[in-house]
Amino acid sequence: MPPGSTRPTSRDVAQAAGVSQAAVSLVLGDKWRGRVSETTADRVREAARELGYRPNLAARNLRLGRTRTVLLVVPALTTEFFAGVYTGATRVAAEHGFGVVLYPSPEGIGPARDPFGSARAALDGVIASSMAADALTAIRGDQLPLVMLDSDPAGSLGAATVNLDIRDGVRQVAEHLLTLGHRRFLHLAADIPSWTFEVRAQELAARLREVPGTELRTTGSPISIEGARAAAEAALAEPDRRPTAVVCDDDQLAAGTYKAARRLGLRVPDDISVTGLDDLALATAIDPELTTVRLDAELFGERGMAALLAVLEGRDPQEGDIPVGLVVRGSTAPPR
Repeated sequence: MPPGSTRPTSRDVAQAAGVSQAAVSLVLGDKWRGRVSETTADRVREAARELGYRPNLAARNLRLGRTRTVLLVVPALTTEFFAGVYTGATRVAAEHGFGVVLYPSPEGIGPARDPFGSARAALDGVIASSMAADALTAIRGDQLPLVMLDSDPAGSLGAATVNLDIRDGVRQVAEHLLTLGHRRFLHLAADIPSWTFEVRAQELAARLREVPGTELRTTGSPISIEGARAAAEAALAEPDRRPTAVVCDDDQLAAGTYKAARRLGLRVPDDISVTGLDDLALATAIDPELTTVRLDAELFGERGMAALLAVLEGRDPQEGDIPVGLVVRGSTAPPR
């Protein structure tokens, strides 16, 4: 467009193409099929290219009642897992002309405060990870479409859910350790009242009950390396009650267990086997490298965003949990 000239409008495109403004809107909005001919659509696109016309997306979004912005609420920004979820969500969002606002729940879990003065006016929908659907009332109201990640499908109050197959991940861990010959287990459990952690505890207990002669103790821990170190050290301190394998809800808990074992003069995996869950970079930074369950965080975010787009378009989201896989490394071995 020459200097000093005005920005071309849809009326200019319509005049150049010899069609109505309504036809221009249909073609440039990709809603022309069955309503105008392909020849007309090509003529409109060519006129738009020659004039350098760009639709006014802000005005269009206002007419549609859309801001093309969604909110991703996560428990914390301190782990790479949620960074991966964000990366995956933004990748799919960008492909559809949406932006993603990232917002950590202030308390880590539970009710999230409204991050905007009027969130319902600023957002098209919400993707929320690892918290109860009814905790988002302040953000969602009864208006915003909602997709829940890592949440109980039966308790999501009608929201769409996207989950990793955590049950199968725990089953793979249990099967691996049982096959190695372990029968005395410690479950180092995240002390967060969240559905995903309840599933891990239930599945581990159910799987071990199927094998005669197994013992399972559970100890709660904050999701931090030092918190896990203290909890594991106390649980492993009594030689006569010491397990041969520690199943951790998270790779950070496993790293804390390594520290506890060293303080007690125990070697991993010679004296005690340890497993994690997540497959963070931490899993290959510790020695020996950690046997853990790999969760595809980016795919998780992609599926969450795709589900929200489906809801916005009135479609059913893709069904089925996202597969996970056990990665066997040096932290597990047969018990002595």
